[in-house]
Amino acid sequence: MITVLAGGSGSGKSLMAEALAASLPPPVTFVATWIPADDPDMLARVAAHRARRPAGWAVREAGRDLVDVIRSVDGTVLVDALGTWVAGAEGFEVDVADLCEAVRSRSGDTVIVTDEVGQGVHPSSEAGRAFRDALGRVNQAVVAVADQAWLVVAGRVVPLARAPWGT
Repeated sequence: MITVLAGGSGSGKSLMAEALAASLPPPVTFVATWIPADDPDMLARVAAHRARRPAGWAVREAGRDLVDVIRSVDGTVLVDALGTWVAGAEGFEVDVADLCEAVRSRSGDTVIVTDEVGQGVHPSSEAGRAFRDALGRVNQAVVAVADQAWLVVAGRVVPLARAPWGT
């Protein structure tokens, strides 16, 4: 099963994804996409995520090699998050078709966390607009192959239904 949890910063999407992954068949592998940085806020977030993960979970730091890592892992996979994967790519260009194929071809469950970037303020920079548009395209493609998708808001989940008109 492929599940996508999307939400804004601080929405609880990672916490929800971790709870879901913990309920799925082991082994569980946490796949981190963050790019190492010296930003104190990002480092604190990463530390908080590490501290609350179950000790029995394997951890892989994928960075730009997300697709290869997904293909190499058996069992349940939790990918956190597509936003940092896209942000780390040159020009925000990623091979989303390759990502979708890797996820679809897995035999284990896959839980994917992503940032919802389309509900915020219109970005004031060209780079911000390019990132929003690139991640929006990635999110649409990944949700299209997912079995279920959820929007996480204030620690609550809202199911995202497929359009009845087939898109």
